[in-house]
Amino acid sequence: MGSGFTAASTADDVIEGIDLRGKVAIVTGGYSGLGKETVRALRSAGADVLVPARDVARASAELADLDRVAVDELDLLDPASIDAFADRFLATGRPLHILVNSAGIMANPLTRDARGYESQFATNHLGHFQLTRRLLPALRRADGARVVAVSSRGHRYSAVDFGDPNFEHREYTPWSAYGQSKTANVLFAVELDERERANGIRAFAVHPGSIMDTNLSRFTDRESLRNGGFLDENDQPVIDPARGLKTPEQGAATQVWCAVSPQLDGFGGVYCEDVDIAPLRSSKEPDVGVVTVVRGTYGVLPYAVDRDNARRLWKLSEELLDRS
Repeated sequence: MGSGFTAASTADDVIEGIDLRGKVAIVTGGYSGLGKETVRALRSAGADVLVPARDVARASAELADLDRVAVDELDLLDPASIDAFADRFLATGRPLHILVNSAGIMANPLTRDARGYESQFATNHLGHFQLTRRLLPALRRADGARVVAVSSRGHRYSAVDFGDPNFEHREYTPWSAYGQSKTANVLFAVELDERERANGIRAFAVHPGSIMDTNLSRFTDRESLRNGGFLDENDQPVIDPARGLKTPEQGAATQVWCAVSPQLDGFGGVYCEDVDIAPLRSSKEPDVGVVTVVRGTYGVLPYAVDRDNARRLWKLSEELLDRS
């Protein structure tokens, strides 16, 4: 697109001049890391922001210095909790102008929720799928809403295994599970945009960058992060936006841009990075190599924006929720 922004642009840069007074936003994971930076930026432009959190006390403490920000209980691994949160919001009658699905986990050891679903797929994709569907009446009421699915370059590690998404019959590896969940985030945005654009809802998937100053990398050992170029010899985060290594302020820029920028009016169902629409890669195969810094704009793999895959994932997600 040539947005005029760069890999080093911050959330403050992209929110400048945007007026969100009277708008309502929900940001999952909005009390730490990229989510908190996104909340701060949206609030600075005048939006009222609601942050769902499993640990309400912790989230409230983290956000205590921000006015027009409220916290409510939500556990993305618990379908009943998701429904209860959505019911409370819908009961207010308020429209929802912005939904940023930012919460997530990365490369953790194999764990399952109470339904037996693999935790990365369940948290990063399925919980947000349920939440977004339940909030559709409020999103439609906004008469112009945006949904942002925070994905990752990590989608390159795996396509969605439609036959065994929960690793019941194949070997579990943390990075392939993470990659599958991040591919699911992109496919979700593609299909949501297709289904809801006539109702004024546009959806985007984003890669925020590699940000070490968050809890997302807590399951990755320090040596791997040093070898991959993410940490220096003193275990401090390397900051080099041209290689995707960003501060939280820089990392939040792309998701904030997708949530508010008039440059994206008329667009949707696209994958963005470095505050622009990312190119489509020519390679069609997952990259299962070691976790390492990828230089420059990486783009999106074709399987992550394939329309047939997007429809198939939507159907599978509905079936998985029906079993809950």
